Amino acid sequence: PQYQSASTIGFFLSMPHGEIQTRDAIQRMVCEDGKTLYVPRVGLDFELCDMDLVRCEGGDTLSSSNSEEGSGKLFYDSWPRNKWGIPEPPSSNTNIATPGDIDLLIVPGLAFDRNLHRLGQGKGYYDRF
Repeated sequence: PQYQSASTIGFFLSMPHGEIQTRDAIQRMVCEDGKTLYVPRVGLDFELCDMDLVRCEGGDTLSSSNSEEGSGKLFYDSWPRNKWGIPEPPSSNTNIATPGDIDLLIVPGLAFDRNLHRLGQGKGYYDRF
């Protein structure tokens, strides 16, 4: 029910390896379900371990060329990649989320416990966000 009622979603772009792949889910969110998507940008200062969620622009999100099987190019395929090989919104995109902008936030995790604590990759980006 949370997904259906959310109009804006914060979601992560997958690492190239070792993490669930989010490409098909992103294509569905944007191209089929019409959600506004916010994605992380951490590459501006790795030493701070700080992260912004940046709104994908309308022109960005319409760049899927083959929506049948998720094999077409998606808006982030041409974005710069951070040191982990993850695409990030260009620094020219300044549409950074503020409190209340995101209805639903889906975060990556290696494991979750019964108290909903998350084990991630160890830098704490989502925990600080």
